[in-house]
Amino acid sequence: MTQATDYTLRAAEPRDLPDLVCLIAALADYEKLTHLFDATPEKLALHLFGDKPVVEAMVAEVADGSVVAFALYFTNFSTFLCRPGLYLEDLFVLPQHRQLGIGRAMLQALARLAVERGCGRFEWSVLDWNEPAIRFYEKMGATVLPDWRICRMTGETLDAFARG
Repeated sequence: MTQATDYTLRAAEPRDLPDLVCLIAALADYEKLTHLFDATPEKLALHLFGDKPVVEAMVAEVADGSVVAFALYFTNFSTFLCRPGLYLEDLFVLPQHRQLGIGRAMLQALARLAVERGCGRFEWSVLDWNEPAIRFYEKMGATVLPDWRICRMTGETLDAFARG
């Protein structure tokens, strides 16, 4: 997708699955959410490369072939705009590879993809305690919406609600 002196951005491939899971584990650790981590290459393969993929991923690869960052995203929809949107679920760059422009390059590549696909929005969430990320996003021109909160059901709560 994008070439730079120190790294290359490209669409994830099946060979990247072990690296992606390691990066997701590192993200879970950074966000202090390892108790929720349950990713495996097999589970991820089903949703990235299976018969009905529901997500896409981009990776950053450095000169030695190491995958040092990822972005996982999918299409959503805005009823008000009546257009698809691109939602960035997660973006993570290994700490030793930050400050090289990888995160910004990934966000720009995804913004271009959103424009190419006719999306009305490009959105993502950020944890309220992650001030470095918030400042990074605002510096790029993103608006951190103060009046929206994510609602979520998982596990037993989701199962119980679904049963009625």
